[in-house]
Amino acid sequence: MASSLDQLTEALRRLPGVGVKSAQRMAYHLLQHDRGGAQQLARALEGAVATVRHCARCHTFTEAEVCSTCLDPARERRQLCVVETPADQAAVERSGSYHGLYFVLMGRLSPLDGIGVRDIGLAALLERATDGEVQELIVATNFTAEGEATAHVIAQALKGRGVTVTRLARGVPVGSELEYVDLGTIAHALSDRR
Repeated sequence: MASSLDQLTEALRRLPGVGVKSAQRMAYHLLQHDRGGAQQLARALEGAVATVRHCARCHTFTEAEVCSTCLDPARERRQLCVVETPADQAAVERSGSYHGLYFVLMGRLSPLDGIGVRDIGLAALLERATDGEVQELIVATNFTAEGEATAHVIAQALKGRGVTVTRLARGVPVGSELEYVDLGTIAHALSDRR
């Protein structure tokens, strides 16, 4: 049977990007220097696991049946932004430039990992997007191969259903210098110019 320290290390390894050495360092730090922080972390995790669920409308994380964004009467109900994760939704919100509603896929298509259209809730998205209220669906999946495939499948599924499908533009990051930007980004910025 593994010791409590081994179990803590193994639990911390479940976090993305955390290997054995990082997990051990975190475990040792919490136990040696911040036992109060360790207890706070344990309570917070336990509480979140017990109370956080998916919004019935957009699938983001919430403690209520429907999240505060979906319930906000000031949100633009004709726009629906599709993102891969709640973290992506938070990033769009922090920009302060979008005031519509969201649909969180909770993933992206990845045939190599066995993730198909049923696993990302495409049927629920199509139902939401064609509810008669949504006029524009903004596909804000990541610009990875899987994100692009997901965006393509969503656009094809909504073709001819009376909803305008748009995609986030790609381009040169604000504040960057062209000589340091990768060639693919420059090429997309040129083709997506306005």
